[in-house]
Amino acid sequence: MPTVGVKRDFLFNALGRTYTDEEFDELCFEFGLELDEITSEKEIISREQGDSKASGASDLILYKIDVPANRYDLLCLEGLVRGLQVFKNKLEAPRYRRVSPDGGEPQRLIITKETAAVRPHAVAAVLRNITFTQERYDSFIELQEKLHQNICRKRSLVAIGTHDLDAISGPFTYTAKAPGDICFRPLNQTKEYTAIQLMSLYKTDSHLRHYLPIIEDKPVYPVIYDSNGVVLSMPPIINGDHSRISLQTKNVFIECTATDLTKAKIVLDMMVTMFSEYCAQPFTVEQAEVVYPDGKTCVYPELAYRKEKLSGEFVNRKVGIRESTDRIAQLLTRMCLLSQPTGVGDEIEVEIPPTRPDVIHACDIMEDAAIAYGFNNITRTTPLTYTVANQFPLNKLTELLRQDLAAAGFTEALNFALCSQEDIADKLGKKISETRAIHISNPKTAEFQVARTTLLPGLLKTVAANRKMPLPLKLFEISDVVLKDESKDVGARNSRRFCAIYYNKTPGFEVIHGLLDRTMQLLDVKPARGEGYHIQAADDSTFFPGRCAEIFVGGKSVGRLGVLHPDVVSRFELTMPCSALEMDVEPFLGFTAEVLLTHDVPMQETFKHQFPARSQSRPALPSRPPTTKTVFGDMSSQAGLEALDGFLADRSYMEGFTASQADAAVFDAIPSPPPRAFCHLRRWWSHIKSFQTERARLPPAKSQFVLPPAPPASDAGEDDVDLFGSDDEEESTEAARIREQRLADYAAKKSKKPALVAKSSILLDVKPWDDETDMAKLEECVRSVAMEGLLWGQAKLVPVGYGIRKLQIGCVVEDEKVGTDLLEEAITAFEEYVQSVDVAAFNKI
Repeated sequence: MPTVGVKRDFLFNALGRTYTDEEFDELCFEFGLELDEITSEKEIISREQGDSKASGASDLILYKIDVPANRYDLLCLEGLVRGLQVFKNKLEAPRYRRVSPDGGEPQRLIITKETAAVRPHAVAAVLRNITFTQERYDSFIELQEKLHQNICRKRSLVAIGTHDLDAISGPFTYTAKAPGDICFRPLNQTKEYTAIQLMSLYKTDSHLRHYLPIIEDKPVYPVIYDSNGVVLSMPPIINGDHSRISLQTKNVFIECTATDLTKAKIVLDMMVTMFSEYCAQPFTVEQAEVVYPDGKTCVYPELAYRKEKLSGEFVNRKVGIRESTDRIAQLLTRMCLLSQPTGVGDEIEVEIPPTRPDVIHACDIMEDAAIAYGFNNITRTTPLTYTVANQFPLNKLTELLRQDLAAAGFTEALNFALCSQEDIADKLGKKISETRAIHISNPKTAEFQVARTTLLPGLLKTVAANRKMPLPLKLFEISDVVLKDESKDVGARNSRRFCAIYYNKTPGFEVIHGLLDRTMQLLDVKPARGEGYHIQAADDSTFFPGRCAEIFVGGKSVGRLGVLHPDVVSRFELTMPCSALEMDVEPFLGFTAEVLLTHDVPMQETFKHQFPARSQSRPALPSRPPTTKTVFGDMSSQAGLEALDGFLADRSYMEGFTASQADAAVFDAIPSPPPRAFCHLRRWWSHIKSFQTERARLPPAKSQFVLPPAPPASDAGEDDVDLFGSDDEEESTEAARIREQRLADYAAKKSKKPALVAKSSILLDVKPWDDETDMAKLEECVRSVAMEGLLWGQAKLVPVGYGIRKLQIGCVVEDEKVGTDLLEEAITAFEEYVQSVDVAAFNKI
């Protein structure tokens, strides 16, 4: 986001009142801006160049304000003040007008055909009878620079030239000439230079040298002359000194040369609208004519107003408010978008001024309405839809593999996705044309020339950087490689790979082979030809001849393993044999849906859903549930539904974290869709309804939430009177009611019972600096660490060597309250005694 620096006192003077820093920060937030920094010119210079350079700088307070990148009308003090005044209803948005010159022909800019090879477009306008002060002049120059850096893309798309019209005479000619034929005195110079000499001169200029490459290699350079042959400018590099503007300038000729005509029009509109308020006739701009090589004449600036229509319902729905059409029109008018209802339904007509080229869609208008309404004033509501988020299957499989590969004794590495061409080709004994690599068009360094097509070079470079570590080195990485793929829109695709290497005095092929078997066991792929996996001999220049095998799963190749070729090992500056395995992970996902995974049994990431055929009908929902009695009460009553809604306020399911038969049973007990007032119950009911086609596969319930239906009443007549029956049977109905009430109370009490607290036993090794450290004081410091959920245990001193002893101390922690990182940070804070802290043992209780 561009940052605009304005002097606080000038800003408050223009706004007509004084704000505190907090008040102005709040005003900026309401207007969609951000007050980024409060500083001064002296403080900035002192910070960037040192105190000695800042001795004579100004102490005036500067506000650094972050402005949205597409709000070009807020890049200067004038536009910022105008926008805030309109937003606070202290000023009506001005109306900008294009006028003809008084008693004469408009200024004319003639474009020749030679410019087509460099910058073919140009626009122009005149600010007549303008009055500059030092502050206005500084703002005028600063706006040009802000536009150059923003929409003009560092002058590559548009370059702005401003000239004192009284020092030159029209018509003006915009043409292109050979560099040696252009000669003039540039801005702030005392003598004339040719264009070739200027290019050499400005190569060391910290400001202008960045723009030289735009035209440096062109056969001709663009240049603008007046009718007397005086050079106005050589865009996009420098203006001529003859037509420079000053505080005494009254008439300003503005020209913009460009490779993009649309952006040139926007830039010209911004320049003239922001500073036309200082003209004798405020907010009027004198037109200029531009004549193109084909004879076509255009009049600029356009200052075009356009009208758009949208509905109040659209704004209310998108923002999340309920405002009338008149109120929405008022909100938009506060954002300099003059609006009024059309009278046709809730339709609103919005007039977009030339200062708002950022408004290109109805959503942009809606966003301004939201800003004017105030984001903090929008009522927070519960979404009407309920969705269940799941981890991306490929990432989930990757995370599970990472845990088990680490448990197998391998250490994970993470390398850059970019590498050199040599890494993936020459060093591996391959040709770069065979790698299907994606090349970086303009790489900054030789280390980042292509996107990697294999993970192996990264791991080998990691081993080379850690050669002094104890052997063996066992590393793995699961990350993406990038391959060319013409079937994709971007011509490339990512592929998730798994790579592991074993580096030791012996090749250790059996270790890598064992890791492959373990990986296949985790993926639930059997060692068999056909549907399972198998390996067979293969030739690969990266591997030692006769020591390479290709991995097949389901008859398709997914990777290779083997002993690396000695030449490959030596090219990575390694001296010992190395075995490697690399294979594609994505084939193990298939084209199936995701299920929950656990580590309890060998798992497979996916399984196939048995979707019903079109001819099969879905199981019909029960028209009347067998019983509506649950532990929460009667589901046909308001009280029962309210109790269940409260139970589901912080739960997604009746028990656990997945749908089960308990959810299906309670769902069946609800006779009709619950009212919208019970939002939690309604959300749960809609979600469980989606499981109707697969209810049979839901796991069984662990608890009973639905009470069994009462037995049907007997139709016994007078002849069936039991003279010997107990009087208690007559109270069976009352007893059943009491029993149900007690069960409901018990279930409610049980649901509030606190969960078991997970605890762990940790044994810490606390190491001192040397043998002179006071170990008693060290232990005292460690035990002084107090946290909720932490209980210190026994401690002892263990010899390390050379008379140094370490403190070994145990503790019991509650997992949710105390973590090992927190403990280590607290203990290592005693820097005088503690050198480091390691976890020697960690056991769950």
